[in-house]
Amino acid sequence: MHVLAELSTRPPLNADEIDAAAKRIADIIEPTPLQLCPRLSQLTGAQVYLKREDLTVVRSYKLRGAFNLVVQLSELERTAGVVTASAGNHAQGVAFACRAMGINGRIYVPTTTPKQKRDRIRIHGGEFVELIAVGETYDAAAAAAADDVARTGATMVPPFDDTRTAAGQGTIAAEILDQLGRTPDLVVVPVGGGGCLAGIGTYLRERSPRTAILGVEPAGAASMTAALVAGGPVTLPEIDPFVDGAAVRRIGDVPYAAVAGFGGRVVTHGSLPLLVATESPSGAGSFRMLQVDEGAICTAMLELYQNEGIIAEPAGALAVSALAGIEVEPGSTVVCLVSGGNNDVSRYGEVIERSLVHQGLKHYFLVDFPQEPGALRRFLDEVLGPDDDITLFEYVKRNNRETGAALVGIELGAPEELEPLMARIDASPIQCELLEPDSPAYRYLT
Repeated sequence: MHVLAELSTRPPLNADEIDAAAKRIADIIEPTPLQLCPRLSQLTGAQVYLKREDLTVVRSYKLRGAFNLVVQLSELERTAGVVTASAGNHAQGVAFACRAMGINGRIYVPTTTPKQKRDRIRIHGGEFVELIAVGETYDAAAAAAADDVARTGATMVPPFDDTRTAAGQGTIAAEILDQLGRTPDLVVVPVGGGGCLAGIGTYLRERSPRTAILGVEPAGAASMTAALVAGGPVTLPEIDPFVDGAAVRRIGDVPYAAVAGFGGRVVTHGSLPLLVATESPSGAGSFRMLQVDEGAICTAMLELYQNEGIIAEPAGALAVSALAGIEVEPGSTVVCLVSGGNNDVSRYGEVIERSLVHQGLKHYFLVDFPQEPGALRRFLDEVLGPDDDITLFEYVKRNNRETGAALVGIELGAPEELEPLMARIDASPIQCELLEPDSPAYRYLT
């Protein structure tokens, strides 16, 4: 009964409550810029704007939801202290709120959370926050946080599964409409736990109903799509944690209820399911879900950095990465949310690697070299093309047999050069095996 009573006192998720949230956070969080992106506009034929949530004081939109929730806590709840679990960005928002309001908090993060995010959590929270790393995924950290609350009576600050959090994230949509001064045709939103999509989508459905909404998930952690297909939240058996800000095994109940209410049906696009809104007599914009390969996300990260000078983390580039996989109406107005910029510089090696593989420029081979002088020279002369470059050469196992296997990484000058390379391999007496990126051997050896 206590839990039911607590839930009943929480504000609803609707446009009025999101407007109220905007007033609550106005003194702490300044509106983030909405910037026209000439490069993406030229590529798509549309007017593409970037909503720069990476420019908040905690470098992500998560401060909105965290502060909107914490500022509404009762004196008793504040005295008990707060607890949260996060992949890193929500944690920074909670840490900032704790320090600003003098509230003690314990923050649980996965052990895979980048060092940069951990350092920023400590900086924002100072002496008011204790940081605890546990488990390899957000879900493991969330379980530890729930145990803490049950044990200590502290107040939970959910990163997405709460109407107060989602309402705070929804203030992004209110800013977009105000800054743009007209109705956007499409708003592209990254999806992790679903709170941001729930808040933005709810506001747009009420205040700008003709705006189409595209939710974008990493292919390795598509928990919202899985829930929409199943008719309710489900727990994914495994996820790729690379897009740490959006790698969630199970979507929140509150976000699912909101997003399911946008209306739609599941269809198939290639090998991936898409949710597409049914025709609406009221003229409401469509709602779709799209999954993007982690390599494509890395490519978008690098392009944002090299062209616009934007340092986006993987989840921060999710919305922009979707533009390469959809058709945009020429002349339409598109807004992409750059959701976060907390990227650890030490990760760029893996970002570049994943991008090259995604673009078809980086390939790995198991090459069975004859154990005799000149074998490597023949491989270089007979197999490699003029623009091909060996980026890795490592014997897998040294022995006294007549041949020895080596792992060879080759970077091509262009994706279309793979076919001629394979033809030269087939014509060569040297035995080569191309490792497919999805194969167990590829994951093990690389």
